[in-house]
Amino acid sequence: MPVEPKQPNRNLPSINEQIRFPQIRVIDTDGAQLGVMTPRDAMRIAEEKELDLVLVSDKGDVPVCRVMDYDKWKYQQSKNIGKARPTVVKEVKMGYNIAEHDYQVRVNQAARFLKGGDKVKTTITLKGREVQHSDIAEGLLKRMSADLQEMADIEQAPKREGSKLMMLLAPKTSKKKTTEKPEKKVVINK
Repeated sequence: MPVEPKQPNRNLPSINEQIRFPQIRVIDTDGAQLGVMTPRDAMRIAEEKELDLVLVSDKGDVPVCRVMDYDKWKYQQSKNIGKARPTVVKEVKMGYNIAEHDYQVRVNQAARFLKGGDKVKTTITLKGREVQHSDIAEGLLKRMSADLQEMADIEQAPKREGSKLMMLLAPKTSKKKTTEKPEKKVVINK
């Protein structure tokens, strides 16, 4: 049985000799534009720096290529893919007449989910005549949001949907405020 040649991965950009355009715009490693030139000239510049020529965009009139360490870039991309974690919504259920110890268990459970970076949907289901006590259930959800206010933001305030009351909490985003002002660069023309 003949072995078929390996197909190139369409998600990866073209590099070095794979770039086949008459003219390309070249960007240096520090972001400076080197101008429009032939791929052969750009390859020479990349080889002098012992780096690769990588196709960044072929959408414009002149394709854009960058001089970079392709293997290092590919490694960084694979690390970033591992970091990107989808947001998961975990649910904590309880009744409106929950005992204090059971309530604390639910709060600790929600805190553990929030520390893990997940959103928490808290649900109280009211059965039969319990619907009359929806104000008690809403107070319980507000109490839970107050207990978790240090680690959670309220994404959806307690609201009633049929015989259920729900609230959605999201992990707090850490926004550090910098009090230092950035240095201004002074250019003196001589």
